[in-house]
Amino acid sequence: MDAPVKLNQSAAPAETAEQALYEVRKKIYPRAVHGDFAAWRWTFVLLTQLVFYGGPWLTWNGRQAVLFDLAARKFYIFGLVFWPQDIVYLTVLLIICAYSLFLFTAVAGRLWCGFACPQTVYTEIFMWIERKVEGERLARMKLDQSPLTARKLALKAVKHGLWIALALWTGFTFVGFFTPIRTLGHEVLTFTTGPWETFWILFYGFATYGNAGWMREQVCKYMCPYARFQSVMFDSDTLIISYDRERGEPRGARGKSVDYKAKGLGDCVDCGICVQVCPTGIDIRNGLQYECIGCAACIDGCDQVMEKMGYPKGLIRYSTENALKGHYRVDRILKRVFRPRVLLYSGILWVIIIAALVTLYERVPLKVDVIRDRGNVMHDADEPEVQNVYRLQVMNTQETARDLRISVSGLDGIEMKSEPQPIHMAPASSRMVPLRIEAPRASGRQGSNRIHFTVEAVDPAHPAAAPLKVVEKATFVIP
Repeated sequence: MDAPVKLNQSAAPAETAEQALYEVRKKIYPRAVHGDFAAWRWTFVLLTQLVFYGGPWLTWNGRQAVLFDLAARKFYIFGLVFWPQDIVYLTVLLIICAYSLFLFTAVAGRLWCGFACPQTVYTEIFMWIERKVEGERLARMKLDQSPLTARKLALKAVKHGLWIALALWTGFTFVGFFTPIRTLGHEVLTFTTGPWETFWILFYGFATYGNAGWMREQVCKYMCPYARFQSVMFDSDTLIISYDRERGEPRGARGKSVDYKAKGLGDCVDCGICVQVCPTGIDIRNGLQYECIGCAACIDGCDQVMEKMGYPKGLIRYSTENALKGHYRVDRILKRVFRPRVLLYSGILWVIIIAALVTLYERVPLKVDVIRDRGNVMHDADEPEVQNVYRLQVMNTQETARDLRISVSGLDGIEMKSEPQPIHMAPASSRMVPLRIEAPRASGRQGSNRIHFTVEAVDPAHPAAAPLKVVEKATFVIP
């Protein structure tokens, strides 16, 4: 009898394990939810879109109220006109936005993401269209799993048609902030838009359609940098969406009439509603995750279930890490909101806002830049007078025509040889004014001498009124 043959283990083919570097996306079908936070979310959707879609159609002094005219290098915001020299106001605005983000995040987490971020807002609108066309969550899942039929093709065509129409209207509105929207509308209807207008309408429309219709939660999870560094703005007293594990665990299904406490169960019925309504598809019961955008849909969904079961609401709620551990009451939670970090952010923010408003209120609507022609000093050794040539860049930043009077001082006997005065300035316009300034040679020392140009806005109808005045320094050269 032959001995059994032992197989050489080393000769056996080795098994190869493959592991994907990226997780395959699983499509999320968010369930519709109603409640206080859903109402707030839709309120912000309506407010933001009213400002965005309605802003370009408002008129002010016969022109578009909000217009960023890049070609003319003028920004019109209602009664204010900003020029490139006013870039400091843009800097201040960005600083205010940054500190506001820090403050809101320190107080209550990702409020911006959950309620006012354009990605959230347009995703909410696109999902509303999707529900109206394809139905609620189960109906959409069933439709996607079904074979291609005429009904499925028609529903998909209607949905994407509405998405594309809304996206193109969004792109058109966006460009309407930079090109007068009524002019742009006429150009679109007559197919005469320029290459840049056409590009940006299509680009912004495509971005809206792709981000809100297809990518959705992928933008928040992988493309938005805020999800990655939000944790540095949180602390143990930051209000975040929290699951009360002490109250909810152990979770388990049960009937409404069952004495679940006798069975050792917590308040969580393990229905999964909090996961179904989440736009990023996370389970908040696993703790705070960077994917959570703070929309509070899980709070509304859980409160509805608690109400049906006859349990107290708030199993999932806005709370803090310290509050969950210490069982704080609401008044103590709110009291700890005003901690040093929040007070510091608030103080800095209000100082910046007040300073910006004061500066804007006292902003002189007349700007003057003096440029001396360095190569043009006219003199004669036998003449007692010396002439210097200057160019004054004058800007009238208001939408009111003004008459300007220019004068010069600083040396005895100095006078101006230029065009007749006053100089008329059209509304929101700039003008280069050439000036020849003459002064006696004996009125100053050789070399550079300090002089001053005074530009006054005079009102012929009210000569007694105090005119706007700008004084600029310059140098007068005596060879």
